[in-house]
Amino acid sequence: EEEEEVMDAADSSIYTREAEALAKLKSPFLTTLRDRGFLHQCSNVLELDEKLMENGGADSDEALAAYLGFDATADSLHVGSLLQIMILRHLQQSGHRPIVLIGGGTSKVGDPTGKDESRVLLTDEIILKNTQGISRVFEKFLTFAKEDGSSDAPSDAIMVNNNDWLSQLGYLDFLREYGTQFTINRMLSFESVKQRLNREAPFSFLEFNYMILQAYDFLELHRRHGATLQLGGSDQWGNMISGVDLGRRCDGAKLFCLTAPLLTTSDGKKMGKTEGGAIWLNEDRLSSYDYWQFWRNTNDDDTIKFLKLFTELPLDEIEKMEGWKGADINKAKIVLADEATALLHGRDCLATIHETVDSMFKSKGGAKGKIESTEGLPRIFITKDDLSGEGMRFPDLFLQLGLASSKKDARRLIQGGGARVEGEKIEDENALLTMDSFGDKQEITLRAGKKRAGVVELQ
Repeated sequence: EEEEEVMDAADSSIYTREAEALAKLKSPFLTTLRDRGFLHQCSNVLELDEKLMENGGADSDEALAAYLGFDATADSLHVGSLLQIMILRHLQQSGHRPIVLIGGGTSKVGDPTGKDESRVLLTDEIILKNTQGISRVFEKFLTFAKEDGSSDAPSDAIMVNNNDWLSQLGYLDFLREYGTQFTINRMLSFESVKQRLNREAPFSFLEFNYMILQAYDFLELHRRHGATLQLGGSDQWGNMISGVDLGRRCDGAKLFCLTAPLLTTSDGKKMGKTEGGAIWLNEDRLSSYDYWQFWRNTNDDDTIKFLKLFTELPLDEIEKMEGWKGADINKAKIVLADEATALLHGRDCLATIHETVDSMFKSKGGAKGKIESTEGLPRIFITKDDLSGEGMRFPDLFLQLGLASSKKDARRLIQGGGARVEGEKIEDENALLTMDSFGDKQEITLRAGKKRAGVVELQ
């Protein structure tokens, strides 16, 4: 009976299509999510709206705590995670407390959601390295509590790692205390599980436990840090509802969950992936120039949507751009690129990026012309020893600069005539960069098509 009550609550939750209920929202956080396109699903949204109004704001000494989890599957997050980071930023700006949950423990299991086959199991060393890598980006978007544990404001963010409690669990004790709170019947009803079972690859018991651990994370964060709200992508809805249910069953807690839509581009591609590879958020994986170019190359039909989601421009300013066409929509894309890049890399880098863009695309000679300013381009450093013997193959250099996603991709670029060195087309995929290539210069510019370039600098 209790389970049906929770499921009914979930089924009757307010979805974005229910305009009447959404129009009643009053809290700055939920109205911002609604108006900018972040809100997809939310359990008991009007009740959550009331709690948000009771807590948070400039004059409040209390803040509602909400968390969002990020597994450490790579050493940098990519732009596909930026939607969730922006939600945390809006949460904090509304006077509430973001909890960034790093999935050091759940990364040892691997989230099966949306995967055709099991993830490769990561070693503890790789998970630690990835945890350190992905943690850096959040300081660009959030204000964190001081390291000594003190906090200047109730809305100061904290970062925690679920390995701290998951690695301490005793298997039998955990099964006895919490295993009775989950039914296989209900777990099999989740869409993420159904999709995985319909695929050819086996669905391991290890992965099946992921949803239980995610639900337990919510309970643990509520107990440790007072987390009331879990945020996530719409593909996590079933796991998140399980956390709401577990908190009610074990502690009598009133918890909530809210999801954002899974974002795809207007041509149906997954957000954050391009032909050149992932759009990483860490600058050591992707330069600020290439990050700017990613946003500048947004499809016309996505520009307004992305301005709402990935910038903090006022909505009335964005609405003025909605009717822009032709050359004007390109101006809107530059605004998008500038604002999105400034949030991640700081506004100071924009002048250099614009100078490089002007040099690449507006200088006399077009794609064959000399690039006058290379300061904003991605750069690798080599030594004379690297060039000893035959030299270095251009496909290797294009790959190191991030101008190609693989050596095969680099060779295809050369074969198609899109690869240039100092403005000259590279005709042979086996061609080599040697000391003679530098002459009396210290750096050489490689180009991949008209819009991407990088620098090889001799040390």
